[in-house]
Amino acid sequence: MDLNRRRFVGLGAGALISGLAGCTSSSGGSEGDERTTESGTPTATAEPTATETATDTGTEPYTVTMAPVGDVTFDAVPETFTVYESGYADMGIALGKGEDLLAVGNTARYYTDHVDELDGVRANAEPTQLLGDSYAIDSELFYELDSDVHLIDPQWLLNNGYFKLEQSDLENVREDVGPFIGNTIFRRTDSWHTYRYYTMYGAFEKVAQVFQRHDRYEAVKQIHDEMVADVQAKLPSPDARPNALLTFAAGNEPEVFYPYRLSGLGTNKKQFHDLGLSDALAGTGIQGLSTNDRGQIDYETMLQVDPDSILIRGHEGQTRAEFRDTVLAFMKQHDVASELTAVQEGRVFRGGPIYQGPLQHLFNLERFATLYFPDRFSGELFSRAELSAAINGEA
Repeated sequence: MDLNRRRFVGLGAGALISGLAGCTSSSGGSEGDERTTESGTPTATAEPTATETATDTGTEPYTVTMAPVGDVTFDAVPETFTVYESGYADMGIALGKGEDLLAVGNTARYYTDHVDELDGVRANAEPTQLLGDSYAIDSELFYELDSDVHLIDPQWLLNNGYFKLEQSDLENVREDVGPFIGNTIFRRTDSWHTYRYYTMYGAFEKVAQVFQRHDRYEAVKQIHDEMVADVQAKLPSPDARPNALLTFAAGNEPEVFYPYRLSGLGTNKKQFHDLGLSDALAGTGIQGLSTNDRGQIDYETMLQVDPDSILIRGHEGQTRAEFRDTVLAFMKQHDVASELTAVQEGRVFRGGPIYQGPLQHLFNLERFATLYFPDRFSGELFSRAELSAAINGEA
């Protein structure tokens, strides 16, 4: 291991212990400080843009600030990286760093099919999985991977007990291997997450600062902004948009479901917010799946709500046709499920990835726009060639 290459300084490096112990850092604030929508549009307080100490070449030390760790100063631009949330892997791919990804938390939630549609864009098809037996993570694996940077929220690793990681483990990895910098953004239901949240593009910009590829971030963001604006301009009025029940259920013959709250923030729901879909569970008293609430609902409960549409997670490994011929076919034959309006009208869809990055979001926004509003949207809603050029630094 080249310790000179690993060397980094700054508050984040020196104050990782305090940041982990207190769930706060100098970059600070609480959830209430987040004032941006999931579409990335500032509503009051905008995300910080470039770091003050960063240089265009990356040959001089530069600092990136992100809660909960705080400031992390890099002596050189990291080459390889490891993530837990695969949405951060998608950010790396969007910056042209896909082949430099070494590991993800759970390979079953890492999807790269969309990359096949982007000329010249590469991704590591088989990264190492951090999760081991019984979901434990062996700290020695970080040493074996030898990543230059870990785009992982350390609080996520410490507050999920089945990982079996201690604060000292992360301190040793930070000192001996490479820094941690990241924020749990896929959901906002963890009671321990008392520090600042970031939107998808707020976190994506931080990753761009880490890799000193802000130009590619800006190019991808421009495509995003134009696509979202175009889609939203063509949507029907709010009262003409369907509501949706977002759930998780594994298997092709589901009987019980873990509900999510579609109205909740978190990067995994961004496309639904962009489309203005309302939460079918609003006012029902049913809470969403979280660390503290693992409640389930069945078809009888669904029938009381009778949502306009149903989104079922846990099936991203299937094609649309495979899902239709298994899960939806089963529901159409079920005594109770067959009475649901969504089932009768065929508005039961795969619910999208739990971890989602900026490239996946573009494809998923297109996917759900055409599914929900086929009379207004069809075909490709953004240019694959333009997106490829943005990722490859050719825009």
